[in-house]
Amino acid sequence: MFKRILIANRGEIAVRIARACRELGIGSAAIYSEADRQAVHVQVAERAACVGPAPSRESYLNIDAILAAARVLEADAVHPGYGFLAENAAFARAVGEADLTFIGPSPEAIAAMGDKTRARAIVSAAGVPVVPAAEDLATEATAARAAADQLGYPVLIKAAAGGGGKGMRIVRGANELEAAVAAARREAEAAFADGRVYLERYFDRPRHIEVQVLADHKGATVHLGERECSIQRRYQKIVEESPSPGLSADLRKRLTKAAIAAARSVGYANAGTVEFLVTAAGEFHFLEMNTRLQVEHPITEWVYGVDLVQAQIRIAAGEPLWLRQADVVGRGHAIECRVYAEDPAQQFLPSPGRIIHLREAQGPGVRVDSGVCAGSYVPVHYDPLLAKLSVWGEDRETARRRLIAALGESAVLGVTTNVPFLSDVAKHPEFAAGHTHTHFIEDHLSGWRPNAAHAELAAIAAAVDTILAANAPAARAAGRAPSPWQTLGAWRLGSGGR
Repeated sequence: MFKRILIANRGEIAVRIARACRELGIGSAAIYSEADRQAVHVQVAERAACVGPAPSRESYLNIDAILAAARVLEADAVHPGYGFLAENAAFARAVGEADLTFIGPSPEAIAAMGDKTRARAIVSAAGVPVVPAAEDLATEATAARAAADQLGYPVLIKAAAGGGGKGMRIVRGANELEAAVAAARREAEAAFADGRVYLERYFDRPRHIEVQVLADHKGATVHLGERECSIQRRYQKIVEESPSPGLSADLRKRLTKAAIAAARSVGYANAGTVEFLVTAAGEFHFLEMNTRLQVEHPITEWVYGVDLVQAQIRIAAGEPLWLRQADVVGRGHAIECRVYAEDPAQQFLPSPGRIIHLREAQGPGVRVDSGVCAGSYVPVHYDPLLAKLSVWGEDRETARRRLIAALGESAVLGVTTNVPFLSDVAKHPEFAAGHTHTHFIEDHLSGWRPNAAHAELAAIAAAVDTILAANAPAARAAGRAPSPWQTLGAWRLGSGGR
């Protein structure tokens, strides 16, 4: 087993990995940018090193600085978490060349599944159905028009080298195509340094279903059921659940079989997720494979009782898979909400700033994976995810009601969050009925506004923040130490039930 793992990430996932290390008796080492010097993930790790200025390209994406930190902090393995360099084949290769273990799949598997057009060809050859597409999209507008005409409108433009909604455009008519392709190319180039795009047939209101797989280095592969991730904003998931309320037993069996075939097609080892679109007619098509830990992994842990982060570490250390498919039995239902510092009433605009008060939900069947505490500053430089609230119940309705109660107990003051919006999603009759699809928010919550009570709380928080900011210079001049509730210290972490 490893002596110390460098966590090449930040926020809640870095805290989560540090906790897994602690439970396994492994040392943890954090990295941080200058903007994250006082962040929670730095506090919970045994050791930490600064890797650069606030911009992620100069810190969390700086491979040389991260490897130098691994040497200084005496790590022998690197866990990339999700995002940043987690699906970067060059990073995985550099980690290996530095005589460190990369806790994830091989660089070859990452590269194969990271190129969307190549991944489609590989899994299709393995018998996995893929979305009809035009993959060799030339730069000429005439070629794009011909491809779209062949597929039939609407079509979806997608980046060949990445995901997360970057470089993605829905085109419903020929008059929109040329401008949309050009915009998608620019966005893909900025996000992935690769402007290649391709066209897919666009399915209206499908379910977004993903299957969790685990595989060891000897070829043993199992699935841990599926997660439904259809509730999305700007093509990014905000509510996930397991199992999906919309799959028959037969469809679930075919989906999970296809996911294992996709993983085996690239000799996959470690934790990974195979994503599909499922139509109202019950057809399913491969979307992509995420060669990393997913944000929404807690709901699989709730239902199947497997610690996926510890599983990643054990597989990377060379352990054979300890599970057979017959051992994998789900129990109950779990739902997760992503809590963001953003304003749903303003097109989900990020809301940076200082958190002046934080109350996290507690109780049976409630879990909070958090990267912040009272006093934390939410910087403008990174994804504004604060925490993940997940719940478990014996059935879906029990879990849904528990989620509504937990969201009602949650309070974050100082920054605007999507907590009220998430509560309205969970309360919606169509969500309660399990009628979820990728256009749920546009169909049912377009033009959403917070109620009067939430608006009043936000006004109070703004007033308190103004008073604290005005009094801070006087307190410093008088030589008084700031309140511990306005600072981040080790004592604070020990008092919050983390």
